[in-house]
Amino acid sequence: MIVAWAALFCLLGVAHAQLAPAPAGLKPAQLALVINDDEPNSVEIGEYYRQTRNVPAENVVHVRIPDRPRKLDAAQFRQLKEQIDAKLGPHIEAVLMVWTAPYAVECNSITSAYAMGLDATICATPCGPSKPNPYFGSASAHPYAEHGMRLAMLLPTDSIEQAKALIGRGVASGFSTPAASAYYLTTSEHARNSRATFFPRAGVIATRKLTIKRLNADAIENEKDVMVYQTGMARVAKLDTLQFLPGALADSLTSFGGDLLGSAQMSSLRWLDAGATASYGTVSEPCNYWQKFPQPSMLLAHYLRGVSAIEAYWRSVAWPAQGVFIGEPLAAPYRR
Repeated sequence: MIVAWAALFCLLGVAHAQLAPAPAGLKPAQLALVINDDEPNSVEIGEYYRQTRNVPAENVVHVRIPDRPRKLDAAQFRQLKEQIDAKLGPHIEAVLMVWTAPYAVECNSITSAYAMGLDATICATPCGPSKPNPYFGSASAHPYAEHGMRLAMLLPTDSIEQAKALIGRGVASGFSTPAASAYYLTTSEHARNSRATFFPRAGVIATRKLTIKRLNADAIENEKDVMVYQTGMARVAKLDTLQFLPGALADSLTSFGGDLLGSAQMSSLRWLDAGATASYGTVSEPCNYWQKFPQPSMLLAHYLRGVSAIEAYWRSVAWPAQGVFIGEPLAAPYRR
């Protein structure tokens, strides 16, 4: 089945009004880098990113977070946020925190606590609804001006070599649009299939050279054309057999993927290690609300419009308080 671009809205199951022609996506001049001067890798990778992506030097904020804690308390986070915000001008629409940890604030993720404010109520009832994301489904190119929020993402720094490779994939995504596939898996872990109803219909979007594949399987193996991989597994097998294309997005609906340095379930870092360019996971028990994870049709539809990875991911999560966004924010393989 060949699907024309005009039929994309129907294929993805997203309202046409939400997908009017997109304005230009996030630019390097609108991105701030936050570097932890107490972590040498953060300093080196942050400067490498700044030069590689041509982020203005005045957009860099230096902070000190000793000992790389996994979690901050509310008071520590408030002090950090005030320090960052004091250095940012009104033109800054997004913030990239150049470190792996801290990645949580109380039971919230640090990226969501920064962008939307700390949602303390969800810590008492983690399996309840959390603060709604005003940017969910938005076509706005100015989240700060129009929604009062700066999007946030982490750039992991455990390995300088892997971080530079990740940045390289983000940059490479801007040069060509290869033939690719988006994989959506309904798995044997039934509780983790709560967003399967939002998987886009199988087919080919010819104008984007993208084939959408829906499978009943626990993993894919030996595929060399992965642009999107969304599933629901506590641990995803056979990642080492896959080839992710520059700009690829990948995530799993599971409870603790955002516990980046934890071991209870597969860390979202493993997606980046395998070659994805951006990912998402929850730092505390979210239960299986689809609203707390990237909505598949929404994520794909916005990414195909040409926005960056950070914009597409943030537009796809309705209740992101517990979820941490990680990767290379400016990747945009469909921006032409």
